[in-house]
Amino acid sequence: MKPERIVHLGLGAFFRAHQAFYTQRASDAEQWGIVAYTGRSSEQADLLNGQNCKYTLITRDSNGDSFEVIDSVVRAVPASDLEDLIRTLANPNIALVTLTITEAGYQPSGSELSDSALGRLLLGLKARYATGAKIALVPCDNLPSNGEVLKAALTSLAKAEDQGFIDYLESLSYVTTSIDRITPKTTQADIDLVLEQTGFSDRSPVVTEPFRDWVLEGEFPLGRPKWESAGARFVSQIEPFENRKLWLLNGAHTLMALFGTLRGHQSVDQAIEDPEILDEVNRFWDEAASHLDEKLLEVAAYRKALLERFSNPRIGYQLAQIAQESLNKLSVRIAPVALLELRAGRIPHGAATAIASWIWFVANTSELRDSRAAEIQSANGERELIGLISQELATNEGFVTAVGKKVKQFSALQTQSLESTR
Repeated sequence: MKPERIVHLGLGAFFRAHQAFYTQRASDAEQWGIVAYTGRSSEQADLLNGQNCKYTLITRDSNGDSFEVIDSVVRAVPASDLEDLIRTLANPNIALVTLTITEAGYQPSGSELSDSALGRLLLGLKARYATGAKIALVPCDNLPSNGEVLKAALTSLAKAEDQGFIDYLESLSYVTTSIDRITPKTTQADIDLVLEQTGFSDRSPVVTEPFRDWVLEGEFPLGRPKWESAGARFVSQIEPFENRKLWLLNGAHTLMALFGTLRGHQSVDQAIEDPEILDEVNRFWDEAASHLDEKLLEVAAYRKALLERFSNPRIGYQLAQIAQESLNKLSVRIAPVALLELRAGRIPHGAATAIASWIWFVANTSELRDSRAAEIQSANGERELIGLISQELATNEGFVTAVGKKVKQFSALQTQSLESTR
C-alpha cells in the first residue's frame, strides 16, 4: 500500500479528476498516498471505501471515452471523523495538504472550529504544531492568490490562540495554484457505461475532459510528488496564468451559466452554440484580454481552445451546477475585469451582462443555492446587489446604469416569452 503522504480536504469529483489524477500519473506515484476527507456528507467516503478507494476516471472527448482506474487515494474518511484528521495531520510523514472546498469555504462561519473545513484544518495543524513539523498547504479552488487567501483565513481563525501557534501558522508554506479541468456531474448512465466497458462495478466514477492544466507557485519543505512529470508547471510568478484562467475560462462559465439560463439553455455546449451568448462571451473576453500579456499567455490560442472545449457535447456540463455560489464567483471572475476596464475609461458591457444576468437569475430562482443567500435576499435594488459583488463597481454610475439597462432588457424578454406561451 502506498504510504500516507498527502491529506486532501474536499473529496469530490474535481479533486479526483485533477489532484488525484496528477498524483497517479507522477513518476514517483508509489511514494505518495492520499488520505482524503469529505466536505460534509459521508457518502463519497462510503462509496469509495466499498471499492478499496479505487475509481474510474472517464476521459470524454468528441471521439469517444477512455477509462483509467485511479488508486492514489489510500483512505477515504468522512469529515465528521475529526479525531482521524487530527491524528493524521500530526503524522510528520504527511508532507502537504491540498484543498478543494469551493470559494465559499474560505469564509468559514459557525461558532465551532469543527463547523468548517478550515476550522477542522486548524485543529489538525494545532496537533502538528506540537510536533514541530512543517507542511505545505495547497489550496486548489478558483480564487486569486489562493495561497494568501488561505493563510489569511487560517490566521484569522486562530486569532484567539497563543502567539507561538500563530507564528507557526505564518511560517508554513502556502502554495498558490491555478487549476483547470472541466468535471461535470456523474450520472447513472456513466456508472452503467463503466460496468459495460470495463467490467468494474464502480459506484463512483468521475467524468472529465481531455484538457488539464495545473500551475503552482510556492515551496514544499517536506517534498512533493513529481507532478511535473504528469504535466504540472511550477512557476515563480503565477498571477498572469491565474488571471487568464479565472477570467477567460471561469468568467465565461459564470457568464454562460447565468445568461444561458435566462435564454433557456441547460448545458455549456448548448449555451455556446447560441449566437447571442457567443457574442457576449467574446465581448467579455475582449475586455479581459486587454489586461493580459499575449506573448506570455498566448491568449488568442487559449480562447480558441476554450471554444472547442465548451462545444464538446459529450461533456454536458450543466449550467445549474456552475451557477451555484455565483456571488463569490462574480467577485473573483467578473468584477476584476470590470474594474480594470472602468479605470481604463471604458464601460465593460460584457461584464455588465454577466452581472445583470445574475440579478435576473436571483430574482427568478425559486431555490437559491448560495451560501450568501440571506445577503442577496435582503439587498434593496440593483445597486445594493452590485455592491455585494464589489463596492467600487456599485459607486460607478456608468456601470450601474449599464447593468440596469440590461436588467430591464432581460425582464422585457421574459415578459414577451410568457405572453407568447399563453
